[in-house]
Amino acid sequence: MAPVLQTDLGEHLPLVASGKVREIYKLDESTLLFVATDRISAYDVVLNNGIDRKGAILTQLSEFWFILLQSMIPNIQTHYVSLGIPPSLNEQLPPLVGSQLQGRSMVVRRLKVFPIESIVRGYITGSAWASYKNDGTLCGISLPIGLQESQKLDQPIWTPSTKAERGGNDENISPAKAAEIVGKPYAHQIETLSLEIYQNASAYAAERGIIIADTKFEFGLDEFTTPPSVVLIDEVLTPDSSRFWSAETYAVGRSQESFDKQYLRDWLVRNGLKGKEGIEMPEDIAKNTQSRYREAYQILVGSQFHPALQ
Repeated sequence: MAPVLQTDLGEHLPLVASGKVREIYKLDESTLLFVATDRISAYDVVLNNGIDRKGAILTQLSEFWFILLQSMIPNIQTHYVSLGIPPSLNEQLPPLVGSQLQGRSMVVRRLKVFPIESIVRGYITGSAWASYKNDGTLCGISLPIGLQESQKLDQPIWTPSTKAERGGNDENISPAKAAEIVGKPYAHQIETLSLEIYQNASAYAAERGIIIADTKFEFGLDEFTTPPSVVLIDEVLTPDSSRFWSAETYAVGRSQESFDKQYLRDWLVRNGLKGKEGIEMPEDIAKNTQSRYREAYQILVGSQFHPALQ
């Protein structure tokens, strides 16, 4: 089956937003339909071709984490409602459209979205390593002298970023700047909750041989509770939003074997394609990236990935 790069439910549901990967449709005043396509982005650029079944992997892994985290952190709130297409909508869709949405769709609560991305880093790698090599800091936070690439930090740190629209670039910001954007009380809640999620998820993954080096969360605000509640939204702890490393082969001082899109990033860098538009992956790069996503799913969930699971 060819990758699903775009969906069109215009005759059935209004499109609310289209991001780098997801298309969001309005179901009613309080719920949305999140559809994860097979598009893939790297260095804030969407590639021309996609990864077959990737959207379904992201959706089903996110559902797994939403449910698991609620058992780990009793007071956590998420936007997750259900996996799949509402039966009433499914009956209206042409069979081809319905089959495209199988396994990659999720009904979620409609919330006000905080305009920052909440990144937690437990290891120094990627843009964090580049920043540290430059001036010994990350997002305005001074780090210890003498750290090596991929080294575990003494404590996970919260490093927020701006949330760019499709076609824009996310930028690392200081916690103080994040507080200016969303307000100090909400920034504190987002930081505290992000660190708690990361620590619980990291412990779970470590028992299964995966190191979560860093990950990105997004949050919304439920304005109908008293007081308004910070809610975990979007995707959670997927190979798109996280760095998953093999604990078996982990070693300080170098890049790591991973179960995420770092493999694709590395290919882009080796070929001088980082940040360039109009790039198409060779078939082997697409297949190898998909195999890493599938392996991450299987290790974390404990079962094989089933594309049409609803």
